[in-house]
Amino acid sequence: METNIGSVDRLVRLVGGAILVAIGVASIAHILPAGTIMGVIATLVGLVFFGTGLTRFCLFYQLLGVDTCNAP
Repeated sequence: METNIGSVDRLVRLVGGAILVAIGVASIAHILPAGTIMGVIATLVGLVFFGTGLTRFCLFYQLLGVDTCNAP
């Protein structure tokens, strides 16, 4: 599997994904008033962002022909 996520993109995905997961879990636990459904959605999206940051591969980028590895 060829990587298509560059360093800056990876950092944004890892940090943003972790934040979304934390917000989602807090919402599911009723610490934040966003609601359970929004908490589950935030957690899932955060996990996808974090996972693509870890693997440095994004299927959506591949389908669109985007590659941020060689971005200036």
